[in-house]
Amino acid sequence: MSVGIVMLVHTAFDRAEQVARHWAKAGCPVVIHVDEKVAKKTYTAFTEALSDLPQILFSRRHRCDWGTWGLVAASQDAAELMLERFEGVRHVYLTSGSCLPLRPVEELIDYLDARPQTDFIESATTADVPWTVGGLDHERFTLFFPFSWRRNRYLFDRLVEVQRVLRVSRRIPRGVVPHMGSQWWCLTRHTLSAILSSPERRWHERYFRRVWIPDESYFQSLARLHSRNIESRSLTLSKFDFQGKPHTFYDDHLQLLRRSDCFVARKIWPHARRLYDAFLNHPESLANRQEPKPGKIDRVFAKAVDRRTRGRAGLYMQSRFPNFGWENGMTAGPYSVFQGFSELFEEFEPWLARATGAQVHGHLFAPERAEFAEGQPVLSGALSDGAALRDWNHRAFLTNLIWNTRGTRQCFQFGPHDAPEIMWDLARDPNAQISVISGAWAVPLFRAGGDFSTLRAEAAALQRAEHLLLDELRSPEAKARIRIWTMAEFIEAPMEPLQLILDEIGQKEPRRLAEAPVLRDLGGFGRFLQNLKNQGMHPYLMGDFPVEPALRPTAAPTRKSYLVKN
Repeated sequence: MSVGIVMLVHTAFDRAEQVARHWAKAGCPVVIHVDEKVAKKTYTAFTEALSDLPQILFSRRHRCDWGTWGLVAASQDAAELMLERFEGVRHVYLTSGSCLPLRPVEELIDYLDARPQTDFIESATTADVPWTVGGLDHERFTLFFPFSWRRNRYLFDRLVEVQRVLRVSRRIPRGVVPHMGSQWWCLTRHTLSAILSSPERRWHERYFRRVWIPDESYFQSLARLHSRNIESRSLTLSKFDFQGKPHTFYDDHLQLLRRSDCFVARKIWPHARRLYDAFLNHPESLANRQEPKPGKIDRVFAKAVDRRTRGRAGLYMQSRFPNFGWENGMTAGPYSVFQGFSELFEEFEPWLARATGAQVHGHLFAPERAEFAEGQPVLSGALSDGAALRDWNHRAFLTNLIWNTRGTRQCFQFGPHDAPEIMWDLARDPNAQISVISGAWAVPLFRAGGDFSTLRAEAAALQRAEHLLLDELRSPEAKARIRIWTMAEFIEAPMEPLQLILDEIGQKEPRRLAEAPVLRDLGGFGRFLQNLKNQGMHPYLMGDFPVEPALRPTAAPTRKSYLVKN
């Protein structure tokens, strides 16, 4: 009878009864506190179900809301009853109705018998722990908290604001250094008796009643005054997510819990039949592994938190959307954007597809429709080419396209005609490789002919639109791989930038292609630009383009085959 168990129960009474019988069967006295909010009928049925075991007692009931004094009062009364009725108890172990013993109780008894004067309670100052969640560290000990954070959140927040404005600072009881830690402790009779019978108990309670979450600070602080030897750790395995909420263990966590070597775990799902059967009916002896090692499974929980908060790159989910900065990469993989290439080269898209093996689309953000590769009306992931659906959320359209086609490099065209809203997302996406030939939008106007005043107005509008796009690409916040050439400098030596782009895409092994992409006939293009100038429109994005360039329909630079390097 060296270990006594205190259980705080408020739900899942069938499981609480099963665990209480397990403790009692191993010779441990059990004192159970049932939340005052539990209906009298349910409470009576629970007590009658355990009435055949004299070593199981029930303490005075308190209302136990999260983070309130009721949890401390319940622990105090149950512990006092334990110490009063069971003189042979040397350690008192605080558990909940959702706790589950993971090792034979005899191993816990032997472990504590070997450490008769050691208190196991997580106890650290606020300056030394990184896991306080909610924005209140030292303030939880210096402000007043008469309202429940869960039931009266508005009053809780307003009172905190008022106290900050008034610079309220409570006086901490003499000799007490506020500490905090896990609610689930295992204290020696000596320490627990000293806390409960202290002459200063009245003043300690008066102070801690208005501390935020006192169940994580009352015993943790006062144990420092009376303990002969503290090990600042809990013997109960309990893990919390990034919001401070406890993880729940299910049947598929069986092997994970066994690897921890811990004596007790919480919080167990009440319907985890496999866990309850394995640990209560067929407990495994870990005699050769006496020391609990919850750190052995920390890596698994760290990955769970990372997956929940960051997710997989390019995949949006409930816990990330729409939190700005939680994207973990806007898209799932690298892709290429080309601006001005299909205007300058004939059949550029088929050529690029042959040269790289990538899936090459037209203008995905064209005004009329999304120009999917090979004219497909629907792409992987049921993405429609309809402009209305795409324009409802340009960014989600791009994200879905890259996610649903991952494994295949995606390339698409862009231009000043296209929806400009997407450009900022492209510019700040590290997965994007953006290649721009500025001013190439003028080539289709030059080849179209027609009324020159109309061409001039359209050229001015396109130049303004491209100027804004280039400003976004040149922003210091842009993270994409961006290359910008003026049309004049690009056509001087087109193979060098083309080879550079193809090397970056790198989808295929080096192989010899039949021909290079063919430049469109630009004879007279210089005169066209000069006419725009003569009409009062200054086409500056093309670079220093000669009035009569010596260009004719040809390959870039020849129709001879060449080697694509990777």
